[in-house]
Amino acid sequence: MNRKEEIIRLQMDVISQMTKSNLRRLSDDLWGVPALETEMGLLPEAEFLKDINDLIDGSIIDATTDGATTESSQSEAIAESKIQAEAEAEEAEKPAEDIEILKKELHEYIGLASVKKEVDSLINLVTIQNLRRQNDLPVEDLSLHMVFSGNPGTGKTMIGRLMARVYKSLGILSKGHLVEVDRGGLVAGYVGQTAIKTGEVIQKAMGGVLFIDEAYALTTRGGGNDYGQEAVDTLLKAMEDHREDLIVIVAGYTELMEEFIHSNPGLESRFNRFLLFEDYTVQEMMDIFAMRCEKSGYVLAEDAKGLLQSLLALFSLDVKGFGNARGVRNLFERAVSAQANRLAKQEGEEITREELMCLTCDDVRAAGGGEEGDVKS
Repeated sequence: MNRKEEIIRLQMDVISQMTKSNLRRLSDDLWGVPALETEMGLLPEAEFLKDINDLIDGSIIDATTDGATTESSQSEAIAESKIQAEAEAEEAEKPAEDIEILKKELHEYIGLASVKKEVDSLINLVTIQNLRRQNDLPVEDLSLHMVFSGNPGTGKTMIGRLMARVYKSLGILSKGHLVEVDRGGLVAGYVGQTAIKTGEVIQKAMGGVLFIDEAYALTTRGGGNDYGQEAVDTLLKAMEDHREDLIVIVAGYTELMEEFIHSNPGLESRFNRFLLFEDYTVQEMMDIFAMRCEKSGYVLAEDAKGLLQSLLALFSLDVKGFGNARGVRNLFERAVSAQANRLAKQEGEEITREELMCLTCDDVRAAGGGEEGDVKS
């Protein structure tokens, strides 16, 4: 039995034993005697527990659930658990990547000049700290949790994934994966449930990065039935208890993230690394569009470049609504769709390789949502 199979087997054993134990305690609390009275008379507890265990094993279907619990759903749940355990095992077994390769990947990203500088500085700091530790020199207790602030589509999640791999490469994290959630993934609707829900997410993120998008939503809702603060408290405790193998990155709009961090002394003490993700310039968005064309096997016609630049300049006036790189991706996908519609109308004509690759001025205009003449090239 290899390591993956052993991890899966152990997880299944733990789940089974915990469930059986809970059911036994439940029967003791309800009846408190070794024999249980049913419609059929007295049923010895041992026989009752056997039936319960059979139910756990999937051989009996509880008719009182109106078919909600089925053998199929049980099998799917077990299969999903096995897949997750296998994925975690594979993540843990992956060798750490070379830090120089990761730095090269970072600097190949378009734009993000200030972010690249901060990440380089952080890598240098951790590298030297590791060398000092190897030479028996005192080292500072670094807080590596981070705050990413900026408008949508500026690369925050992308850099979050890279940082997970960087931290693994530097020996800080054991797995180097990223778990992304928002308020809905952490907060429940009833007292006590939020701590459980947040704890489950934290457990999934152990060994990697927990990336919380729009984190300020945890503290800005207010009201008597809001449990966002419970999620924050659970998170802060986990950051302290598991600081050796858990990194938390919170992200969102700049102004709101500042309010979020200053809303709680615990947040202020744990988050002291801030990365500002600036909006992409029009030229950087042009470069992103060109990169997408190259990766997908398309070529932008020369007479379409001026139109594209004009569209990007117009859309970037509402950068939050357009979404920076996300908006460029959507524009590219709409241009590809427009090209497909255009070529599909060429009935009876042979479509050449060049035509399949070319995105024309009409395709870009259609992607921008305008008719001919709306935007001048």
